[in-house]
Amino acid sequence: YRREVERLLQWSWLIAKKSLPALKRDDIEAYIEFCMAPPKAWIGLKRVPRFIKKEGQRIANPAWRPFIAVISKKAHRDGDLPNAKSYTLSQSALQAIFAILSSFFNYLEQEEYTFGNPIAQIRQKSKFLRKHHGKKAIRRLSELQWAYIIETAELMANENPALHERTLFIMNALFAMYLRISELAASERWIPQMGHFYKDMDSNWWFKTVGKGNKERDISVSNAMLEALKRYRISLGLSSLPSPGEAVPLIPKALGKGPIEGTRHIRKIVQYCFDKTVERLKSDGFNDDAEMLMAATVHWLRHTGISEDVKIRPREHVRDDAGHSSSAITDQYIDIELRARHASAKKKPIKL
Repeated sequence: YRREVERLLQWSWLIAKKSLPALKRDDIEAYIEFCMAPPKAWIGLKRVPRFIKKEGQRIANPAWRPFIAVISKKAHRDGDLPNAKSYTLSQSALQAIFAILSSFFNYLEQEEYTFGNPIAQIRQKSKFLRKHHGKKAIRRLSELQWAYIIETAELMANENPALHERTLFIMNALFAMYLRISELAASERWIPQMGHFYKDMDSNWWFKTVGKGNKERDISVSNAMLEALKRYRISLGLSSLPSPGEAVPLIPKALGKGPIEGTRHIRKIVQYCFDKTVERLKSDGFNDDAEMLMAATVHWLRHTGISEDVKIRPREHVRDDAGHSSSAITDQYIDIELRARHASAKKKPIKL
């Protein structure tokens, strides 16, 4: 929210030379077009903190820019570097601009700082936003890719248990419990602990977490996931199952004490496993799968776990375990109709 509001304020003051109450519908349309093709001086080539500390003072970072040019993971691996010419504004980023600024102007209107919402007055948003018919494609792993990934994690754990039993557990948890990476990392709001795995009165195991929107939820733990937990705990020198209230960090640091804080370290662990899997896929001749895996992110594990489970479990159960706010979100993962649709089209002739 701060980023989007800051961008608007900077454009309003520095480019349009207007204050917020003076902005009208035409100004907002001009601002959107500016965001789609900002000047090179406004585009950064890497993400840096908005503020830095210097001599005990929190000051603006001179290297920070309102917009960032990014390239794909594969392009980065191929040695390409981002440049200002590669900057593009995605449809999801455009949607975020409209949604956040509309909320911002509604607030300003309620505070009687402005009168009217110029975002709401833009009737032809369609010239900026594309409508998508049908289901949005879910980025997920193929069955072959996932089989290779989990096998790679197991091989790594067998070769170096002290380091990679943790890797194996992370991969299992992200897939089997559809965890977001933020739900494994310690933060100010939540520190995942062994005691968050617990058994109910019916001897069923659950995992308690706090996810998006600071919402707490309980995730059902499968027998396979319970076995993965046992293996992980034994490798740490713990009992096979946690006791109630056990405060041992779920994902401890390899060096030092305490849990891994922040998502960056966990992201690196997962990416290392992905990279090793790419090597194995290529060596076995699965070059296409290897190329596709090079573009995968940690979140694809969650998508894949949900997509596989929704085939065999009631969608309401998957919805609650995933922490979706509605069944409509879970429905996006049901690709049976897409498979049938493509199967019926596969043998369509062109020459009659």
